[in-house]
Amino acid sequence: MSRLIIVSNRLPFSIDRSNDTLSVRQSSGGLVSAIKSYFEGENQTADFQGKIWIGTFDAPEEDWQAALEAGAIPTDFGIEPVFAGRDIYEAFYNGFSNSTLWPLFHYFPSLVEYEQENFDAYLAVNRLFAEKIQAIYQPGDVVWVHDYQLLLLPALVRQLIPDITLGFFLHIPFPSYEIFRMMPTDWKRQILHGMLGADLIGFHTHDYVQHFIQSVKMALKGDSQFNTIYYESRIVRAELFPIAIDFKKFQQAVTTPQVQGIRESLEERFRDKKIIFSVDRLDYTKGLNYRLNAFERFLETYPEWKEKLVFIFNVIPSRDVIPTYIDRKRSIEEKVSTINGRFSTLDWQPLLYRYNHMSFEELCALYSAADVALITPLRDGMNLVAKEYVAACSDKGVLILSELTGAASELSEALQVNPTDIMDVVQALEQALLMPANEQGRRLAGMQQRLSRYDVNHWIEDFLQQLQEAKQEQQRNEINLLDPDEVKEILEAFHKAEKRCILLDYDGTLSPIQKLPSMAKPSEELLELLIQLCSDPRNEVVVISGRDADTLEGWLGQLPLSLVAEHGACIRLRNESWQTLSNQSPSWKEAIKPILELFVNRCPGSFIEEKKNTLAWHYRTTNPDLGFTRSRELRNSLLQLTTNTNLQVIDGNKVIEVRQIGIDKGNTACNIINQFAPDFVLCMGDDTTDEDMFKTLRDQAFTIKIGRGTTAAQYSLWSQEEVLPLLRKLINHQPKVYG
Repeated sequence: MSRLIIVSNRLPFSIDRSNDTLSVRQSSGGLVSAIKSYFEGENQTADFQGKIWIGTFDAPEEDWQAALEAGAIPTDFGIEPVFAGRDIYEAFYNGFSNSTLWPLFHYFPSLVEYEQENFDAYLAVNRLFAEKIQAIYQPGDVVWVHDYQLLLLPALVRQLIPDITLGFFLHIPFPSYEIFRMMPTDWKRQILHGMLGADLIGFHTHDYVQHFIQSVKMALKGDSQFNTIYYESRIVRAELFPIAIDFKKFQQAVTTPQVQGIRESLEERFRDKKIIFSVDRLDYTKGLNYRLNAFERFLETYPEWKEKLVFIFNVIPSRDVIPTYIDRKRSIEEKVSTINGRFSTLDWQPLLYRYNHMSFEELCALYSAADVALITPLRDGMNLVAKEYVAACSDKGVLILSELTGAASELSEALQVNPTDIMDVVQALEQALLMPANEQGRRLAGMQQRLSRYDVNHWIEDFLQQLQEAKQEQQRNEINLLDPDEVKEILEAFHKAEKRCILLDYDGTLSPIQKLPSMAKPSEELLELLIQLCSDPRNEVVVISGRDADTLEGWLGQLPLSLVAEHGACIRLRNESWQTLSNQSPSWKEAIKPILELFVNRCPGSFIEEKKNTLAWHYRTTNPDLGFTRSRELRNSLLQLTTNTNLQVIDGNKVIEVRQIGIDKGNTACNIINQFAPDFVLCMGDDTTDEDMFKTLRDQAFTIKIGRGTTAAQYSLWSQEEVLPLLRKLINHQPKVYG
């Protein structure tokens, strides 16, 4: 039975020292609340032998030892602290994490600091976490890494423990590629590579998932299908998991005597007044100044509400050692003073400002007493305050919510606003304060039903279940991967054979896929390898390609091997001349080429390659999403145009080809095998066009697909980089001297 290992920057508690007394305080934050609520609940179904939490300890190491000796460490989880030196942790946390990643991922690029020493510290602390995981890991353990401070960790752990089951969840937004690309090239590649070390990567919203996948495509040239990413011989899934709350906990809390007492005190104090509230950490992403400006404009626009409402404006201290946060606090307090100075009377003050932490009971009482929750961050990964407020409401309450929060997609009944549009917020405030009770109830009921159905239990179980499914999907796709025993079988069959035929595709098999066809010229290493293969008279080497005859002749014509061009339209057997097998007039191109030219204009970066018997539209140098979309449109257009003709449309690897029916690699390969009559056949290719060979030679050859995806081939290799080493093994099995 496995253990669950939770990994986050901080442990789920902190230890405070007052003189010689140590006290434990649970850390705030959605992750700690979610995990704690889940494992304390009656409905949790995850079956783990043990639970361990790894995180940094935010006090001197001697305090940790003192807390251990005093028995002050909570026992809900096995606790594994990570100790980093003060200076390196400062550069890791307040430096790279919160002065680079946080502002960039929240769309504040002007506040981003790009300091190499901070990134170095970030990498160093992530390595400390990886070493801690390696030290305690047992086979079968499930590791769940959390948030932006540990983006590099999954790949670092994967390097140490290749078969580990590892999930990663990002609790903040993942930005669009146009924002993410502003990061230095090496950093952004390392960050994406780090995250892709996980088996499953979770995000709050569909947009964040798509932004991540797009960044992988653009920065790492990764490939994907739907939410499945193919990267470095692995399948990684990126999915949507909007973090949830313990809905019942908040509903039940508002009925407790302590919460009811605080609520009654609030209602008595503000009798005959509407209560507006907001609770946020001190952070520039929360839009606190915009919110205050909107409240000030509301009092100007609707003076009839003076002395009839109060805005309880609570700011929770956060990162107040960082200069931008210190400046933000000063600016907020100046604005609060200005508003109260302008609008206060002897008996009334519109803004009640608090800069302090709130207890759970105080928070629930404020939720249930408030008439309006004004939650308008400029950018927020989710925002659990909005969900908690809805859960705690019973007989009244209106939620005004920024459309730029992750929660906005779930809380559609809220009054959604653009937080930078002052009048939009002002009008929403007026609508909220005047909203009839029955409409308030209807809106709340819809949101409450949704939140109760997808609560914290569902969130955690959904992620852990999909993590197991992602691992199973990887295992299913590994079934056909060429393993050492199968390589040995191929080598033994090759060694015993008296006559061998080796059929090799070119682009994507012998040579990496290049942006432009002309860039795929064979390397010296490839030429030398082919020469060695051809030097054994028992070997018939055939390069069977979609390339045109002139190109193949120029690149490989000097070698003693056979060449097949345009998938079989032209062929040159070893030591013979080229033969054209297609007798079709090229006049069909006149009808097809204008359509391809139209799509070149509609898809920047695409281009046409014209061969003697083939027309090809390449989109490998285009924006991946646009190229794929246009390729579907072009394919549909060509299929309609070529109906009832002797032309076929081939959907290849970043290319759409049109050629004559009956001219394909399958028929050509079959003819070659019949002519050579070998007792060993090896066939390798990477493209849709190579599937014809795999199907035709199913029972006659060792067939190997290069790359991911379903295939008719017996075996698969993950990448083109594995092809030449495999062919080199064939050479090493040849006798040293040939007759």
